[in-house]
Amino acid sequence: MANLNIGSVLVNGSSRGIGLELVKAFLNKHNQPAHIFAACRNPDSAQELKSLSSKHSNLATIKLDVTNPTTIESAYRDITKRLDGRGLNLLINNAGIAVFHSLHEATAEIMMEMYKTNAIGPMLVTQAFFPLLKKAAQDNPTEEKSCSKAAVINISSGAGSIQRIPIEYSVQPLFEYRCSKAALNMLTRCQAETYKTDGIIAVALAPGWVQTDMGGPKAPLKLHESVGGMMKVFDALTEKDNGGFLNWRGQTLPW
Repeated sequence: MANLNIGSVLVNGSSRGIGLELVKAFLNKHNQPAHIFAACRNPDSAQELKSLSSKHSNLATIKLDVTNPTTIESAYRDITKRLDGRGLNLLINNAGIAVFHSLHEATAEIMMEMYKTNAIGPMLVTQAFFPLLKKAAQDNPTEEKSCSKAAVINISSGAGSIQRIPIEYSVQPLFEYRCSKAALNMLTRCQAETYKTDGIIAVALAPGWVQTDMGGPKAPLKLHESVGGMMKVFDALTEKDNGGFLNWRGQTLPW
């Protein structure tokens, strides 16, 4: 992890699962970020986060619901104040939901809820925090584009790959989830093109099928394996990866 030396990171959806494990991984780095912002909908009830923040002065829990613009703006003001003139190096849009129905069972309400959290939420959060990401890039003009400079990581899924549908759909339809993650992938490509002139990279990263509340106990990948791999990917990302769709091992996934 020698190459990853960032001053600040924001992880949303951090009360459990992959988000919480990412926060722990940043806390366990030998060169911890000066500011780790762990955001979730209900920080008061996130007991493990509260315990960690009481032990680590560089960890702050932040109230942020990615579907609620009011909480996004409030989180932005809070984090801006805490950064005290500095920018935000790394934004990890991890918050997500999953419901699994067949195409015949899907409803407009369910689809909209999935899109609101999994695609629209990352759009709104990144829009709000763009000034802080741009500030971080401007403050490091000689730094190559990377997570150490300014980056947006959208936690996607291999289920969002359109090319893989013929070999996967009959086994796991995951209809609404697939559509929302495919939308997130397109958002990432658009962000990459939009923000590249500001020194910011954007990458869609699939953590794999992980043993979490969402992934279930039958998932083949343990939580620490997935997050450990993703931390190595963060370390290696450069401008050539801007707009990419990668898995937790850093391998390119088909769109």
